[in-house]
Amino acid sequence: MIAFALHVEYQQNGAAGFLPVLANGAVNADAAFPTLVSKLLPAGVKGLVVCGILAALMSSLASLFNSSAMLFTIDFYKRFKPETPEKKLVIIGQVATVVIVVLGILWIPIMRSVGDVLYAYLQEVQSVLAPGIAAAFLLGITWKRASAKGGMWGLIAGLVIGLTRLGAKIYYENVAVVNDSLFKTVFFDINWLFFCGWMFLFCCAVVFVVSLFTRQPEATQIQGLVFGTATPEQKAATRASWNYWDVIHTVIIIAITVAFYIYFW
Repeated sequence: MIAFALHVEYQQNGAAGFLPVLANGAVNADAAFPTLVSKLLPAGVKGLVVCGILAALMSSLASLFNSSAMLFTIDFYKRFKPETPEKKLVIIGQVATVVIVVLGILWIPIMRSVGDVLYAYLQEVQSVLAPGIAAAFLLGITWKRASAKGGMWGLIAGLVIGLTRLGAKIYYENVAVVNDSLFKTVFFDINWLFFCGWMFLFCCAVVFVVSLFTRQPEATQIQGLVFGTATPEQKAATRASWNYWDVIHTVIIIAITVAFYIYFW
């Protein structure tokens, strides 16, 4: 937002613009933060910011690779082969990490085919992954009748629909001549925000219907996990976990965020 405001101000003053421009004439939105760092910060502070970005990137990638390798090794491989020695599990985890890195590199062309702007790509991908998770989580914490199978099938439905949407996006973005069809209208032409909303409602319906036809969870299984099931002790522990300083800090952060939106709108 700050980079865009500066870009508009530069153009109004007759300058070329604050942000770089792509070959097609559009503003390179992905370069907003690097441009702010390179043009506005002094040399010493600029180095500190770059070091902080690299450290955050390395930390995020390390946690991602570690979590993915652990998920495959412990939750999948060891479940099918529980007698596997620990030394072999470590090697399998290392191999899984390498495979994940290779798959991530191979995914880059798919990212470019979805959109030229990184932010638009992230929003597009998140819009097809989040609805199923949100539906299962929301009904799981608000509806006592929701079952584990209902949540599982809600997640599966969200995954299938999301991958179909993503595949349609990649296909139709790279095909020159496309005939109109119901599939194209539903999985490509609809705006991603509308598609995300309808997908969320569909996943909620899947969780609802499957839960009605499956066994209701016992009260002991959902104790303290669903609204209306918390014990007085759990309510007291939750209330004791925050005080008036937390409320004050929350109000300050919200006020600063709103002020930024109002100033740079």
